[in-house]
Amino acid sequence: MNINSIDTVTPVLDEYGALTRKAMAEYLPKREPLDYLYAPLADYPTRGGKMMRPSLCIATASAFGTPPKEAAKAAAAIEMLHNALLIHDDIEDESDERRGQQTLHKLHGTPIALNAGDALAMMSIKPMLDKAKELGPHLAMHILSDWERMARESAEGQAMELGWRANPAKVVTRNDYLEMVLKKTCWLAAIFPCRIGATLGTSNKGLIAPDAFIRFGFFFGAAFQIHDDVLNLKGDKVYGKESCGDLWEAKRTLMLIDVAERLKGDDKKRYDAFMMQSRDDRSEADVAWLLDAMNEVGAIDRAFQYSQSLASAAIHEFSRAFKDIPDTRDTVFIRDLITWTFRRDH
Repeated sequence: MNINSIDTVTPVLDEYGALTRKAMAEYLPKREPLDYLYAPLADYPTRGGKMMRPSLCIATASAFGTPPKEAAKAAAAIEMLHNALLIHDDIEDESDERRGQQTLHKLHGTPIALNAGDALAMMSIKPMLDKAKELGPHLAMHILSDWERMARESAEGQAMELGWRANPAKVVTRNDYLEMVLKKTCWLAAIFPCRIGATLGTSNKGLIAPDAFIRFGFFFGAAFQIHDDVLNLKGDKVYGKESCGDLWEAKRTLMLIDVAERLKGDDKKRYDAFMMQSRDDRSEADVAWLLDAMNEVGAIDRAFQYSQSLASAAIHEFSRAFKDIPDTRDTVFIRDLITWTFRRDH
């Protein structure tokens, strides 16, 4: 896979990201209680971020015939919900950093952060409702139905991961992991943005078959998530999170699943003891040992190679989902976004 092509992704992320931030600003009020609600809930949305999800929505809408500005409200809704879920994820994962700064619950305490996340999640539906009203009742109900499914899938995926943490002795397989990623990551990261974008783009021509984007979104989202898991073990400034945070949290990534299957004897006992501990009880020595074990058995390299194979499958599914759409700046962006995933640590 060639990942050194001309950058066709960053300019679009910058342009559509700016369009999304402008739309979001209209839905993030500066009113009381400012210090304890509206300022905290606007924190993550103003920290930057890749803006991949809203850009994917806008680009898909544009590829199917809707001007980017006409998709900005839907994109803003997606980005607001994404940031609301990040607030909750950071609390549930006991994370210390988000986008190079302290997490919201570290800055304001868990109660304020939790309430801010709840409020932002509820507020995220307003821009989507405003856009849906412009399209008539049939398309509006279709969009809201998709929104409900995406939210449910995301919650189920998060519940799967939390359940594994609550039951550290449970054996988790690669297929379990991929099902969790489909639900938790792929629906919000790729499937839903593409489906909504295509719906907006074909609003005057009748609905396309939205299931065309499920396979593309799964392969792309899974490749993105697995590479994100690999990057977590580096924890550099580009990544913007604490190094090895997934190991401290004992998250069941492909690498952890892989190494757990290969450890024997005293090493397996040490791993089992590590998994049974709380995050606060885990030591730097044990985290370093587990990272070394992953490298020794080749788990990190295998995960990276697997993410590349998923990306290749995503490129194939892209050609099917967009087969009737002529090549434009937006379709090139969507296609190249797949390989851009592997340039994020460069």
